[in-house]
Amino acid sequence: MSTPTRATYRTMAEGTAEDYALISRAEAANNAGLVPRVLTLVEALADGEQAYPISRLDHALQSATRAFDDGRPVDYVVAALLHDIGDTYAPHAHGAFAAAVLAPYVPERLAWIVKVHPEFQQYYYAPHMGGVRDAREKYRDHQWFDDCVEFCEKYDQNCFDSSFEHRPLEFFRPMVEEVFAREPWSAHSAT
Repeated sequence: MSTPTRATYRTMAEGTAEDYALISRAEAANNAGLVPRVLTLVEALADGEQAYPISRLDHALQSATRAFDDGRPVDYVVAALLHDIGDTYAPHAHGAFAAAVLAPYVPERLAWIVKVHPEFQQYYYAPHMGGVRDAREKYRDHQWFDDCVEFCEKYDQNCFDSSFEHRPLEFFRPMVEEVFAREPWSAHSAT
């Protein structure tokens, strides 16, 4: 008799302990390949129509390099690297997309910064596009408002410099591996 490779139920209510043990093993194996998939999301920032002064990939690498050079913790550097990964797959919710990927592995503060950074970024460009510069003001009383202002000022709006020499993606791989090797949601006790 062969070992099943798929659960046997038609509805989840019909599932057995054996089915769910099989699924748990398969999910653990799948999760072991998470870092290469996350880095593929970063690499995808090089694709698509772009009119920025540099590619979105170079922007992400510049952001992470600046955070690293400023001595930010590994969580922060990885958040800077991944903050725009949603641009390719969820362009109208790119912050929420990136935050959803990061949230199980980084402190809640960083996930929040990544999630709302698009609204904070409007401060720099919205008036030139007929938008509202102060979209971020709805978060004024939030405990991490100033943290997001700082992130956008130091690691986002200024990371379109074609003369800035950033580190390559491979430099950040060990940091991404460190962050995504954590037990999911364990970082939420930190701020």
